[in-house]
Amino acid sequence: MITLALVTPGPTEWVLILLIVLVLFGAKKLPELARGLGQGLNEFRKAREEFDKELQEAARHLKTEPQASQPGIPGPQPQPEQAAPVKTS
Repeated sequence: MITLALVTPGPTEWVLILLIVLVLFGAKKLPELARGLGQGLNEFRKAREEFDKELQEAARHLKTEPQASQPGIPGPQPQPEQAAPVKTS
C-alpha cells in the first residue's frame, strides 16, 4: 500500500504535468486532444461491453449444453447403423 502512494502523483505533480502539456501542445490543441481522448475512451468502453456480452453469452451457452457432450464425461454411446438385409433369390 505504501509503494502505491509513492507512485501516485500528488496535486503539485499534476499541476506541473498539465503545465508541461500546455507548453508542448499549446492552448488551441488542448480541446482537440481532450476530444480525441474522450472518443478513444468511448470506443474502448463500447468494445469492453461488447466483449463482456459475448463472454456472458458463451458462458450461458455452456451452462445450457447437455452434460454428456462435455469431454471426459461418459454419455450415451451412438448405436452402430445396421445394414439392410440383402435378399438373395
